[in-house]
Amino acid sequence: MDALSETLRVVRLIGAIFIQARFTAPWCYQSPPADTVAPILEPGADRVAIFHLITEGECYAEMEDGTTTHLVAGDAVLFPQGHAHVMNSAPGLPPAAAGKRLDAVLQRRPRQIAYGGGGATTRLVCGYLACDLRLARMLLGGLPPIVRVNVRGSNAGVWLEASLRYALAEARSPRPGGAGVLAKLAEVLFIEVLRVYMNEHHEGRTGWLAGVSDRIVGAALAAIHKNPAQPWTVEELARAASTSRSVLAERFHTLVGSTPMQYLTQWRMLLAANLLCRGNLSLARIAEDVGYQTDTAFSRAFRREFGAPPATWRKRQAARIAATPA
Repeated sequence: MDALSETLRVVRLIGAIFIQARFTAPWCYQSPPADTVAPILEPGADRVAIFHLITEGECYAEMEDGTTTHLVAGDAVLFPQGHAHVMNSAPGLPPAAAGKRLDAVLQRRPRQIAYGGGGATTRLVCGYLACDLRLARMLLGGLPPIVRVNVRGSNAGVWLEASLRYALAEARSPRPGGAGVLAKLAEVLFIEVLRVYMNEHHEGRTGWLAGVSDRIVGAALAAIHKNPAQPWTVEELARAASTSRSVLAERFHTLVGSTPMQYLTQWRMLLAANLLCRGNLSLARIAEDVGYQTDTAFSRAFRREFGAPPATWRKRQAARIAATPA
């Protein structure tokens, strides 16, 4: 199993579609920085990454620095670092006058929005994925401020769009479960955007996704993620990647930004944090599952990464979850 699949298997992600929009030109929709809306969209989440899928027509995504990206039906656009942006029918248009507070607007999801000047129609859906800050840095690190892919060119694209239309209709029906289906589809759409981007050729790109796509680094990452508890050495990882120790070390650092051993520790700590949040496993069992022979060694490594011992950190997370509004 590849590193991306293994990561998605063991780490909890939360996705949602929160706006279904129909705009007629001229129009402009403003999206604030993700950090400012995260407490509204997903209370308690460390990081929220916002994305849009254009289902009809065309539009533009405009960043605060003036960078403009033309989008057509089938395009999905992701803002990995959570930058503020506007979506509009033509570059330079001012956003619509501020109305209700966002938390009031989103009391029911997905919120339907329709406005504009009566010209050409554009339809889009807005969604997000929430995850742990460290996982966000790993998955999204190295990506540009805006990522655009056309999902209609992927094998899953047609199915995704049809499923989203169905789920959006179901979310407004009295039948139970519609919101849950829509949330899962938001996660699938987000993952498909990453997969399509990984398959595209981008000269000189770096980051974790670039490492997963690389023949050498991807093999080493797959070995780590398949068996994180194994007492790996750089030599053993190099053998798993069919390369030399020096080549692996240099290429790994260039793409991922850390040494293989540093990454192994970071991934073990992410796994440990996930296990601490999800269940009641003992610290000894968690330490063993992530590759530490003693509680002491595990606690020391965890404290370096998270700033608190595992037991203390687990209590804090439980208290935070209990205090988070439903």
